[in-house]
Amino acid sequence: MNSVNMFSPIVKSLLVALLAVSATASAAPKIDPAKGASLFTDGDAARGLPACVSCHGAGGNSTITVNPKLAGQHEAYLYKQLVNFTTADRNQPVMTTYAKMLTDEEKHNIAAWLVTQKPNPGAAKNKDTVELGKKIYRGGIAEKSVPACASCHGATGAGIPVQYPRIAGQHQDYTVAELGLFKAGTRKSLEMAPIAKRMSDEEMKAVADYMAGLK
Repeated sequence: MNSVNMFSPIVKSLLVALLAVSATASAAPKIDPAKGASLFTDGDAARGLPACVSCHGAGGNSTITVNPKLAGQHEAYLYKQLVNFTTADRNQPVMTTYAKMLTDEEKHNIAAWLVTQKPNPGAAKNKDTVELGKKIYRGGIAEKSVPACASCHGATGAGIPVQYPRIAGQHQDYTVAELGLFKAGTRKSLEMAPIAKRMSDEEMKAVADYMAGLK
C-alpha cells in the first residue's frame, strides 16, 4: 500500500484544522485600547452615543454610587457584560440601548482600555456591620447554604477574568442593587441568583459594605 495514500486522510484532517484556526485568527478583531479611550471619553455624537465618562467617571472611576466603577475590571468580563446587555441575560434600559449601538470591535476596545486604568480605592462605612460582612465574604452563611464570596471573587476581591468580576472597592449602592436584581431574577446568573435569594437585605448591605473596603 502506498504510504502517502494511507496517511492522506490524516494529512487532510490536519490541513482542515489548520485552515480553521487560521480563519478564526484572521477573523478576530484588532483590539485598539486608544479607540476605546476615545469612545469612553468622548462618545460618538454622529450616532448619538454619549460618552461613557458621563456616568462611569474619569478613567472608569465612577463618583455616582449607583453606577459601577469600571477601572481595572477584567477585560474579558467587561466585554462579556457589554455583550450580555444586548441579550435577555442582562436587559437594562440605559446600558442595553448603548451596548446595542456598539460594534463588537468597539466593545473589545473599551474593555481593553478600562482594564489599564487604576481603580480608586473605596472604604467600608458602617462599623456596626463590618464584622458580619467580613464573616459572609470570607466564610459564607452555612445555615443558608450561602458560599463564601471569597471562594469565587478571591480573598482581596480581585476576581477571576471572564467568570468573576473584580469587586474590591466597588460602590456599596451598586453592589446592593445588583444583588437585588439577582435575587429578583431580573439579572440572569446560574450562580449568583440562587445565592442572592438566600440572603436578607441586611446581609447584602453588610457584605457590600465590607467589599467596598477591600483593596
